Amino acid sequence: MIRVLLADDQALIRAGFRALLDMAGDITVVGEAGNGVEAVEMSRALRPDVALLDVRMPLLDGIQATRRIGADPELDAVRVVILTNYALDEYVFAALRAGAGGFLLKDIEPAELLRSVRVAAAGDALLSPSVTRRLIEEYVSTPPRPVAGPGLERLTGRELEILALVATGMSNAEMAGHLAISHATVKTHVSRSMTKLGARDRAQLVVLAYESGLVTPGASRTTGTSGASGAPRAFGTPGAPGTPGSTSGGRA
Repeated sequence: MIRVLLADDQALIRAGFRALLDMAGDITVVGEAGNGVEAVEMSRALRPDVALLDVRMPLLDGIQATRRIGADPELDAVRVVILTNYALDEYVFAALRAGAGGFLLKDIEPAELLRSVRVAAAGDALLSPSVTRRLIEEYVSTPPRPVAGPGLERLTGRELEILALVATGMSNAEMAGHLAISHATVKTHVSRSMTKLGARDRAQLVVLAYESGLVTPGASRTTGTSGASGAPRAFGTPGAPGTPGSTSGGRA
């Protein structure tokens, strides 16, 4: 049974989501929070598998609540998903940086909501390659000055190459084809990179890759300048608008 915590300051929205989630036999809502402070406290008390947090809440917004949950080692298994009204809400990238595993639109279809909760509980990032590219285009087109990436020096050449490709929004299957290696090998490299960098999920790998300067936006996905490992250092034109979905593989 997947245990879900709902956090939104509007009781009507919480009731709607609860009604949809309760229709599934493998999902149960274990608690409801009306603000960010309650969301953090209830996460500690209830240990849900998935915490659905509204990005804008009183007392403590969804981003700060995500950061507190992510900073608590005892809540490492809690998968945070941000709820927003807009596909490219100005807070979404900040939420990913804070540790959220993805985001969902509040007008999501019922069947997609149930699927997304299951995806999040399994540890997959709720960002399809096309959505990843759109986020990067919108929020990293004018990136801050690159800073030293924590742990990048611990990555092998192949892991750096994989990390750069993850940041372009490629799925595991796409990377396997691009590098002419197996899907399982790609997944292993992604998993090892997350472990070495302390990333909770794939979404945080994207953030780390851009903030460290390993990749930069604006150049061609296939013809951009290559790094030492030969990985493209930039992505190209974003993909067609998509809806939140899972990437290939498990948590990797």
